[in-house]
Amino acid sequence: MTVCSNFDIDEAPILASLAAGASSAAPGTAQVREILAKARELKGISADEIVPLMNLRDPELLDELFASARFVKDAIYGKRLVIFAPLYVSNLCANECSYCAFRKRNKEVVRRALDQDEIARETRMLIDQGHKRILLVAGESMAKRGLDYILDAIATVYSVKHGKGEIRRVNVNIAPLSVEEFERLKEAKIGTYQIFQETYHHETYRQVHTSGAKTNYQWRLQAIDRAMSAGIDDCGVGVLFGLADWRFDLLALMQHIAHLEATFGVGPHTISVPRIEPATGSSFATLPPHAVSDEDFRKIVAILRIAVPYTGIIMSTRENAEMRRETFALGVSQISGGSRTNPGGYAEAAREDMSQFSLGDHRTLDEVVQDVARLGYIPSFCTGCYRLGRTGADFMDIARPGEIKQHCDPNAASTFQEYLSDYASPEARALGEQAIAAFIDGMEPTPARYSRVMVDKVRQGKRDVYR
Repeated sequence: MTVCSNFDIDEAPILASLAAGASSAAPGTAQVREILAKARELKGISADEIVPLMNLRDPELLDELFASARFVKDAIYGKRLVIFAPLYVSNLCANECSYCAFRKRNKEVVRRALDQDEIARETRMLIDQGHKRILLVAGESMAKRGLDYILDAIATVYSVKHGKGEIRRVNVNIAPLSVEEFERLKEAKIGTYQIFQETYHHETYRQVHTSGAKTNYQWRLQAIDRAMSAGIDDCGVGVLFGLADWRFDLLALMQHIAHLEATFGVGPHTISVPRIEPATGSSFATLPPHAVSDEDFRKIVAILRIAVPYTGIIMSTRENAEMRRETFALGVSQISGGSRTNPGGYAEAAREDMSQFSLGDHRTLDEVVQDVARLGYIPSFCTGCYRLGRTGADFMDIARPGEIKQHCDPNAASTFQEYLSDYASPEARALGEQAIAAFIDGMEPTPARYSRVMVDKVRQGKRDVYR
């Protein structure tokens, strides 16, 4: 497939929309309700329709926005929450990014790139928690061997069979690559390639990225084009909210998504929504120039859920437990649990002076699982779609008509049962068993039948049961 190498964000229509929204009266009730009624058809809404929702302040209409997001989330994802953990293999970096502890000139961070034995040790620790899916992260200076180091790390993670478990899906967040390099990454059998533009606002981007390869805005922006051209079907995008006006970045993100859909027939597999958090050696991160309030953050999640209904929304442990709980219902479909953001952080005591940013949620995976189950959700450790080839456009072809739940709900039940049987505390096991029973009882007859059979197989000792 041809790479659209000239793609760039067109700021003019975004700025015009923001100016028009700022100068006009508050959006009318009838207009907002018309947009939300369209959203409930599960076909998304346009950037023009997003603008009135961004400007909502009326408490009643905000509640209606949040209710619509809950409707869309329940209709598509139901009670499933996919669980993963980041695995930081290196904090070496050649870039100078004002907001990040890993920036090249930061002398307050101890630099480290794990060797393959250390990566295997970290993997065993993650398996012992119960994880099946990880996001492999490296600072944007991939040790001395470049991409080969990352490819070796991926192979190491997949090779570890420990106790009753293994990592079944490795997603990757690393520096932008060439098409040829992305082809090599695909051969390593990764799941999703993830990269954040950080901010789409050109001038802000220039101001906060002052040296290193990351100063090249277009090279980073077009990384998803190159990855998809190389055959990586599932790609993830994201914005670091707080660098620029969140309204600008949200509309720019929609422009990026529209470009991907027009060029490749499918948009991003996931969208991440991190807010800037304090980082060692960065006064900038402590006082971000466009800090996003909790109310606006909830609004961001809700708008994204109704605008791109079939795209996964990822919430990391940057946010505290309370905010994570609130956003589950508003649209979040994937969460990390028991996370560490420093190389070696799972096998060793956490070292804040090696972390990329401060965590808001310090709970263990078991504690997160208990909380999720109490709220009526099912933690899913499923990796079935990736291994059965349900990726990219093929995934969307069965997601849009609602057929994906026929697969995902039973897989969520069986993989959660696997976690409960092998890794959970007695408290988590009791809560989880109740949650699975209620989850299956709420399914339609066919997926319920599959789920009971698959869960029973796990209880009888079979592992990696999926469809």
